[in-house]
Amino acid sequence: MPSQNKTAAQYAFEQPNNLSIRWLVCFLLFLATTINYMDRSVFSLIEPLLHLHFMGWVVGFNPTHQSVYDMNYGRVVITFQIAYGFGFLFAGRIMDKMGTRFGYALAILIWGCASVGTSLVNSVAGLCVARAILGLGESGNFPAAVKAVTEWFAPDERALATGLFNSGSNAAAFVGPVLIDAATARFGWHAAFLCTGLLGLLWAILWLLFPYNRLRPRIANAVPIAKQGRLQAAKSLPFLRDRGFYAVLAIKGLADPIFYFYLFYLPKFLHDSYDLDLGQIRFPFIVIYTAASVGSIVGGWLSGALMKRGYSVNLGRKAALLLCALCVVPVVLVPRMHSLFPGNAWPAIGLFCLATAAHQGWSANVFAICSDLFLSSRVSTVVSLGGAAGAVGGALFTWFVSRFFSAHPMIIFSTAAFAYLTALFIFQILMPNIGRDVYPVD
Repeated sequence: MPSQNKTAAQYAFEQPNNLSIRWLVCFLLFLATTINYMDRSVFSLIEPLLHLHFMGWVVGFNPTHQSVYDMNYGRVVITFQIAYGFGFLFAGRIMDKMGTRFGYALAILIWGCASVGTSLVNSVAGLCVARAILGLGESGNFPAAVKAVTEWFAPDERALATGLFNSGSNAAAFVGPVLIDAATARFGWHAAFLCTGLLGLLWAILWLLFPYNRLRPRIANAVPIAKQGRLQAAKSLPFLRDRGFYAVLAIKGLADPIFYFYLFYLPKFLHDSYDLDLGQIRFPFIVIYTAASVGSIVGGWLSGALMKRGYSVNLGRKAALLLCALCVVPVVLVPRMHSLFPGNAWPAIGLFCLATAAHQGWSANVFAICSDLFLSSRVSTVVSLGGAAGAVGGALFTWFVSRFFSAHPMIIFSTAAFAYLTALFIFQILMPNIGRDVYPVD
């Protein structure tokens, strides 16, 4: 057992054999997250191709009068989000019980098969069932990935490592539109789901071939010193009694729905407002999610850099969160861009760039906070339940959006603009001090 004055970062660097391997693990997590977001975003990317009779689309009506189609589109999205949230209720526990290697492989096998299965359906009900199974499988991605980061990285590197693997959600915007456009142009919309599903199955094989458990370092658990005595003395106490758990629920439940909104409605917004089709939307998506990738990495780097300069974990994490929350606020101006710059989508795209970058920097620090507050044996469960809160919030927000987005976009974007500051305010009330010093306990 190292002394209490030794940080987990110092302890990690005493194991040079694991220095390069841990970044390989991070790269594998990045690939899995990229595939994860390709699978979930393909539905929104092919949205113009879903203007079909079975979806309720009425030929001849303009997009603002397609109420049946909007409701059906919203139903499919909400079904995914509810299943995604429900899956979180047990995904983290499965990861903690099965271990990262086998639990992660099981999750991606489920969502890969679900994506392939979506290519076989031709009804709203079929889409709902397939997307529900997809949501159940995808709920395992972040609990497993954050657990892996906790097992391989020291506290002052975790936000950066999380930002790097989480940038896979943005890299999906590079690969996804190109792959999906090529597949759908040749084989129709069904092929989009087949391509992304097969990529997931290939990753599962690669992950199982990697000797994860044999190479894993012994620095898995790191918690604040203030909690160490209590946790060591009473590990059986449920974390449900911990205010940090409810702080994570609040910060995920309020902020995650906004990124779901961007993910599922951004292509539709650009198509309806600026008449951009799948081919034309490719470059704007690359720009938006390049910015998001930069935000993910910079946001994760920022808190770690502050900690390395002597700032506390509390100040480092919260300073990064505050900066990200402030950067989201200008998205409230998006509905005005169409009238201020008619026919020019780029001012609105610029605001989306800032908002998505800020969200990803925010997420990198939120996931790192989970590993700051909880033992690695529980971190997957906490991340999982936090994800469930985000998915439930996302489903509620999607229900709201599906009814008011076309007619009252300012209400939607105002909510998106101030959700993060509200979440941070609640988090500060529940967790005024995350805790400064951390060290390994395994």
